[in-house]
Amino acid sequence: MAAVILPTIDAEVPAGGLSIGAVSEATGLSIDTLRYYEKAGLLLDPAPRDPGGRRRYGHDDLDWIAGLIMLRETGMSIADVRRMAELSRVPDTEAERLVVLEAHRERVLAELEHTRAHLTALEKKISAYTAVIALTADHDDDPAS
Repeated sequence: MAAVILPTIDAEVPAGGLSIGAVSEATGLSIDTLRYYEKAGLLLDPAPRDPGGRRRYGHDDLDWIAGLIMLRETGMSIADVRRMAELSRVPDTEAERLVVLEAHRERVLAELEHTRAHLTALEKKISAYTAVIALTADHDDDPAS
């Protein structure tokens, strides 16, 4: 299968990997969120540990986290992200992953349409208030009034 293009996190990763604090800084996720994502099974694999037991994240971990952030920011549920992680650990599950992604895309499109309708209403309100303010300003500038 061709490589799947995911968002990336621009961070220099040393040979021993990045600490959880450095990943937190690079991603904007809190340390607690990163720990939760691992505990909840949302990462592709648990973060490797250094001899002192501290998490160390490599390039592949950052790539997965970037994709996870994108999915969460588009509203994908924790359950669906977990399902994607589970499926991604198993070879030849591309069709199943596609089903999850297509269902999510439909939810995102519906939400986008809903947001567009709200934006249209907001723009109409802004136009109406702008017109009222302009009329009031014109009326206040009229010396005959």
